[in-house]
Parts: sequence; structure tokens; C-alpha cells
Amino acid sequence: MRLTGLIFGALLLAQPGLAQAREATVADLLKVAYVAEPDIAPDGSAVVYTVTTADIEADEQVSHIWLAQWDGSGERQLTSRAGESESRARFSPDGSVIAFISSRAGKEGEDEASQLWLLPLAGGEARPLVGIKGSITDYAFSPDGKLLALVVLDPKPVRDEKLKDRPEPLVIDRYLFKRDGTGFLDNRRERLWLYDVASGMAQRLTDGDYDEALPSWSPDGSQVAFTSRRFADAERSPDYNLYAAGVANPGATPRQLTTYEGADSDPGFGSYPAWSPDGRQIAYLRGGNPELIWYAPNVLAMVPAAGGEERMLTAALDRNVYQPFWSPDGKEIRFIIEDDGVQRLDRLVVANGAMSTIAAGDRVLSAPTASANGRVALLSTDPASPAEVYALDKGKLRALTSHNAALMAELDLGKVVRTSFASKDGTQVHGFVMTPPGHDGTEPLPAILSIHGGPAAQFDFMFDIDHVVMASRGYAVIYNNPRGSTGRGEAYAAAIDAAWGSVDVEDVLASVDHAVAQGIADPKRLVLGGWSYGGMLTNYTIASDRRFQAAVSGASIGNIYAGYGTDHYVYEYDVEMGYPWENREAWDRVSYPFLHNDRIVTPTLFMVGGADVNVPTLASEQMYQALRSRGIETRLVIYPGEYHGIERPSFITDRMARWLEWFDSHTK
Repeated sequence: MRLTGLIFGALLLAQPGLAQAREATVADLLKVAYVAEPDIAPDGSAVVYTVTTADIEADEQVSHIWLAQWDGSGERQLTSRAGESESRARFSPDGSVIAFISSRAGKEGEDEASQLWLLPLAGGEARPLVGIKGSITDYAFSPDGKLLALVVLDPKPVRDEKLKDRPEPLVIDRYLFKRDGTGFLDNRRERLWLYDVASGMAQRLTDGDYDEALPSWSPDGSQVAFTSRRFADAERSPDYNLYAAGVANPGATPRQLTTYEGADSDPGFGSYPAWSPDGRQIAYLRGGNPELIWYAPNVLAMVPAAGGEERMLTAALDRNVYQPFWSPDGKEIRFIIEDDGVQRLDRLVVANGAMSTIAAGDRVLSAPTASANGRVALLSTDPASPAEVYALDKGKLRALTSHNAALMAELDLGKVVRTSFASKDGTQVHGFVMTPPGHDGTEPLPAILSIHGGPAAQFDFMFDIDHVVMASRGYAVIYNNPRGSTGRGEAYAAAIDAAWGSVDVEDVLASVDHAVAQGIADPKRLVLGGWSYGGMLTNYTIASDRRFQAAVSGASIGNIYAGYGTDHYVYEYDVEMGYPWENREAWDRVSYPFLHNDRIVTPTLFMVGGADVNVPTLASEQMYQALRSRGIETRLVIYPGEYHGIERPSFITDRMARWLEWFDSHTK
């Protein structure tokens, strides 16, 4: 195997001059504050955002709202009710009120549906909107602040009081009938409503029995753009389209603005339609080739608000883009680009399509928010610091928050090195290696091959407390972006389309070969693990290679047949794999960790959430039983009540402690 031996971009994570810095421990997993959802004030004077922390005593994670001043004078907490969380905090157009969504208790007798609350910045208690039946999942203020566009999930049907405590049968008649985090789905819809703030009156803005998402007001307040699949049995298609509804005629059929058969403004992109300042154009994200599902990069697009031909603005870029917004003069569209281990902020000149970078570096930028006067705030993270809110001030990033500064000052984080190497067929693969604090490079280390989920995702220059804790335990952590990952273009990602466990196995093995050749990893003390597709690729790898002393396979599947109809990927299976009764060869090929389980000799720990619908528990149970029946050392850990992502703080630390104990017992 040819290895390039290239290593570039060394990044020291240890804080210089801190003689008392300590190594990270499992307990530090619960000390990181997760900053998210920034929204800048209309005049640019402040930024509101959420901070999620672990309440160890209550054994739950809570999110509260904070406010940071643009001038850098500090941040202050706005909400603090114990046991209650808030999300999606946003300023009203005049900056006097902050709205947020919470299921905190309302007036007596109300259920725990998520409500929209309004908090006056001048002082006083937050109050919920009245007159709304159902849960509010999203919202947008009209430009004058008098109206709200609300996305409301229908309320549950009212049951007879005498029967309310009795279980009732689940009757299912829809194509997609379950979703992780929810479980079985009923036929309720997320509908678009118009709400008058002064009167408390609500009325349907659109007609029809459809789900609607991502409301965005026109600058003159006459229309609301949104995305929907307005046809029967919509879950059999990715065909989201962009629509506009006039507020003067609530309940009327909205105008369809886009007609692409793939995804226009898919809610999964997390990016709202963006009106130009003059209201004539709408920028949005279009998905790639629908036959490639998640492997095809999305594209920045633009359509006339009055209707007309759509323009693809970044089709030649071959990278995912996110969160477009306009410059105040309407001459530029700014957006996030995901590219080979980083995310940067770029601009595009609408008149000629010229692109240039606004902010970049060995970091991950996300969630930009812009004020009416052109100020921009966003999130920034790098391997030495979790995400914080930053101001983009005169072309430079300036920190506005410091929620993790004290923790980072305590920790000696070691070193991250970016790597590049050739896979078996010569394809260049990029990744990273983290080594423990104080490692002088003279002796090879026990090494963990860490594999990301997705597979359409990437490891990048962001802070990862899991890797920090693993490195502090004395391991070199090898993490890379094998084929199937994003950030390197459509061909690179689509190389594993209907071919899971093929070239991606070669790529992750090449990363281990590279670390061994560099003297970083001890070839006799190699372990690996991952979650979701990271767990799946772990299964594929140990069924292909016997060099590893131990493995951890989290929320994974080895028998892909077992996923059909039991997880929430039925559409993706049908498109990528075909029906299992018609395409047996392809389904057999990707199910080899189970169907050819006799190839596996690696001691393997399986872990999964007990309520996981993304990759259900039965998939891990099958793999565990196969190894156990053959006498291979194995163990199965199930976290009751947890979905695909483990959220209970005590389970988060338990999971990492078990990972490290399993690895230590086989390498040290």
C-alpha cells in the first residue's frame, strides 16, 4: 500500500503557560456548555442564544436563553426555571421582546404542548400566546411585529374522560410510520397558521392537509414563503417545493414557486428561504440528484418571488452550502460552505456569480445571523474550544461569549494533527490524529480508530470532548473522512452508494496503516469504535480485518434486512437499495457482518438506546447474539428510554466509561 506520509496543519491544543492544566476525565463530558441558535437584534446591539448544560442532580439536560452584547461587555442569563428548557429564541422586529418555544407549564389545565412565549426585555415575566391548540414547532415575526407565522402540530384528539387512562390500539396506514425521538407516527400535521399578536386570534394561512415548514416573511409583510410537499403520500418522494402564501387571504391555495422533482428547501437542510431586501427574489437550498439521496451536495438557488425561472448559483461548487442570507444592499448572498474538514463563510455577488471568502480558517463556522444594519454574528468552534458566539467585526472574528473558557483553562488537551494518505486504490483520504497531552512521539501509542456516523457527514476542525477524553486516557485517536463522507464532493460521497462496507473499509484501514507507519500507533494495540453509521462501519471493518484487539459498535446494524420496516429509513432503502425481495444480491452484499459473521474474531461491545428508531435495538441484539453463539467475547448494553442519541447525563458518562474500560482491558 502506498502512503504519502503527508501530515500538515499541526494544532496545539494545550493552553500555553498553564502549569496546573490537567488531563480530561469522563466527568468532563458533563461540564461542556453547548451554545447554539444565535439570533442578532435588529439594530445589531446584542445576540440572543441558547446554552445547554447537564443538570446532574436531575439527570437531564436543560437549555436556557442568554443574551450577549455586541460590544463584548458580557453575557447574561434570561431564563432559568429548573427542570424546564427553552429553544429557538428570537428578537421581535423592534427588539423589545424575545420570543422562545418551551413546554414549560402554562395556565392551569393546559397540557405540556410546546408553546411560544414572549419575554419583554424591559422587564417582567414571559407570557405564552393564547388561543393556540397544538404544539408550536416553529415561528416567524412579520416585519412590523404585529403578526406571527406559526407552524403548529395538530393537537391530539380529545378522548372520553372515562377512557383517557386506557391504552388504545395504534392504527397505521401511512408509508413512513415511525421516527426516532417520536416513535410511531399518527396522521397529525404541522400546519401554517397566522396569529395576530394584539388580539390573540389565529387562523389557518394555507389550505390542504399537508405538513409545512420554514416560514419566512417578505420584507413588505404581504407574503410568507414556506416549504412543503403538497401531494398525496408525500413521504414516498423528496419533492419539497417552495411556496408563497398571501396574508390578505388566509386559507387560500398558496402559489408554488419551484418545480424541481428533488428537494427545494428541504427542512432537513435547516435553512430558511431568504427574501432579498427588495422582496423580488428568494434564495434557498436545492438538493442534488434525488437518486443519490444524502450523497449529493445541495446547491444555493434563487427564484423570483413573483414566479419564474429558478437559477442555480453554486452548481459548480460541488460542496454542501447552508444558511443563506442577503447583504443589506441586496447585492450579495452570504452562506456557509462545508469543505474538507472545515466550514467557512462565503459570499456570492448576485450580478455576476463571483464568489469570495469572508471568514475561514481551521475552524467550523455555522448559524450566521445578520442585523438590518449589516452586523453578523455566528458560531465558531475549533479543536481547542467548544462553539461560542462570535461577532464578525471588520472582517475578523471576535468572541462574544465564553461559556467554556474556565473549563478550557483547566484542561491540557494535547495535540491534533491533520493527515492525508492514500487508500488501497490510490484515492487520497484526509483526516486527523489526536495524541495525548505530553506525548513526545518517541514511542507508539495504543490507538483508537474513531469512525463518524452519517455516513454523509464529516469529521472537522471542531471541539470533540469524546476524543479529548480518549486521548487523555493515553490513546492516539485516529479519525478521518472515508469515502461516503461529505466535504469532498459528490463522487467522493457517492462512492459507497448501495455499497456500504466497501471502499470506506479500505479508507479507514489505510488511516490506521498511516498512523502505524508514522510511529504514532502501536500495531499490536489497536481498537476501534463508532456510533450509528460509525458503528455499522465498525462492523464492516471487523468482518474484513482481524488486526483490532477490541471494538465498540454503537447503535449499529449488521443484517440490513432487519432494518426494513423496523427503522425510519424506508424511503432511503427503497431508493438506494431497492426492495429486498427484488434485489437480494445488493442486500446480501451490505449485510455481510451478519451473514458472514464467522469472519469476526474481535471482542466487541454493542451499545444502543432502548427506544432507538433510527437503528433499532433488535439490530444490535442480532449482532450480539451472533458473536455470543459463536463464543466470541462480546457484551450488549442497552440504555432504557434513550433514542438514537444518548441524552441522559448519567448514561453519557456510563457509555464513555464502558468504552474506555473495554478498550483498556484489551490493550493495557
